[in-house]
Amino acid sequence: MEVFSFSGMLWVLLGTVVGILIGSIPGLSGAMVIALTLPATYFMQASDALVLLVAMYIGSTTGGLISATLMRMPGTESAIMTTLDGFPMAQKGEPARALGLGVVASFVGGMAAWLVLATISPLLSTLAVRFGPYEIFSMAVVALTLIAAISKGSFINGLLAAALGAMFSLPGIDPVSGALRLTFGVPALDNGFTLLPVMLGLLVLSQVLIDSGSTGDRLIQKSDSSNKVTIKIRDLKDNVWNVIRSSIIGTWIGILPGVGGTTASIASYSTAKGFSKDSSKFGTGCSEGIVAAESANNAGSVGALVPLITLGIPGSVVTAILLGAMVIHNLNPGPLLFAQNPEVAYTIIAGALAANLVMLAVMWFATPLISRMMYIDKAWLLPPIVIFCFIGAFSVSGRIFDVTAMIGFACLGYLMSRARIPLGPFIIAFILTPMAEENLRSGLVVYGNSYLPLLTRPVPLFFIAVSLITAVWAVWSEIGHTRKVNVPQS
Repeated sequence: MEVFSFSGMLWVLLGTVVGILIGSIPGLSGAMVIALTLPATYFMQASDALVLLVAMYIGSTTGGLISATLMRMPGTESAIMTTLDGFPMAQKGEPARALGLGVVASFVGGMAAWLVLATISPLLSTLAVRFGPYEIFSMAVVALTLIAAISKGSFINGLLAAALGAMFSLPGIDPVSGALRLTFGVPALDNGFTLLPVMLGLLVLSQVLIDSGSTGDRLIQKSDSSNKVTIKIRDLKDNVWNVIRSSIIGTWIGILPGVGGTTASIASYSTAKGFSKDSSKFGTGCSEGIVAAESANNAGSVGALVPLITLGIPGSVVTAILLGAMVIHNLNPGPLLFAQNPEVAYTIIAGALAANLVMLAVMWFATPLISRMMYIDKAWLLPPIVIFCFIGAFSVSGRIFDVTAMIGFACLGYLMSRARIPLGPFIIAFILTPMAEENLRSGLVVYGNSYLPLLTRPVPLFFIAVSLITAVWAVWSEIGHTRKVNVPQS
């Protein structure tokens, strides 16, 4: 297979190493480095580009455990639960054991999710290719509702972010009539806002604006403890059922759009604590806690690739960027990917397998070197990031307008972050809205301007029901939380 050729493995190695490096640095993220890498993939073959980006995705997810264990600062959000037991174990003088547990658990979780990805994806795509326009529209609706409900902040903030993303996707050419709309006489808007400048502005430059206020501060003082990687046979035996259970939880939560590795690790950690014979040891340097958190977040990351390549539905910001990469390389993500470009679909699956294997080797042998990256002052990192953002935005079509748009979206992203409005729903709505609109209007044409098939056809009815249940649950939970906060203390 092409992925396991010499050149293919070079892309896997490069992506995994870069992902681990970025993931191990608190404040940087996999989404940032993947968005920053997109312009460099323009002149690559689609399969090589996607393998590189998938490897970065998997590497960055795993890299977060290094800083979580040695510094109590999770490099990625999904490593938050790892800090609860990884750092206390390191403080006890066992950082090598804590890192070893995390690395092995990450590998097992990723491989378990890969088995599901490799077996379920072709079957699911065969079913999904029969979907009509209303089925695809309802899938987009449920994806937007789920990620708005589970994203940071309130459900209303999530919906507001999704509405903003949908609004900015509308200028340009009407998908049905072909007429220009909402261009306000600006010729550069005839084709709408380009995806790459939007992502670079919202995800990368906005974070630079936030971080620039503290660029002079070092992340943390260097640790005196060892940062090698080892593991005991007893730890493996004691955590067999834990890692299996956590991998299953992480995989299936990852498949749900909008949930992601962070929720998977929280659910898995809570489950492991519930099944433990001595739950009081959790949070004090317990091996079960590290294994549960790390196996679940990696399984969730790989599991999120299932709806991406079979349904064209991104479940997180990173998978939304991967979806954007497919669009940039003129691929048709979703049910038709296996039918029209099966080699690309299977390349992604093979790339996920190769990235997990390379991740295990790199994390095991190179962690002492990688851990030094955590202490780099951000003042040295931010200027090159800004330069690459400008180069990337301009390289899309050689227009200053794209650079200007990127700056505008950076300011918007900064304001949204300060207002605690999540960026994830914005990005996903920006990508999914054109697909949802086109299929809704196509459905109206097919069914004589009737919305009734949304309620009479089983698949659209199911997805619409899931959306309504999710929305009601989110609002009810929010009301309950507000009442609880406002209850006067006696």
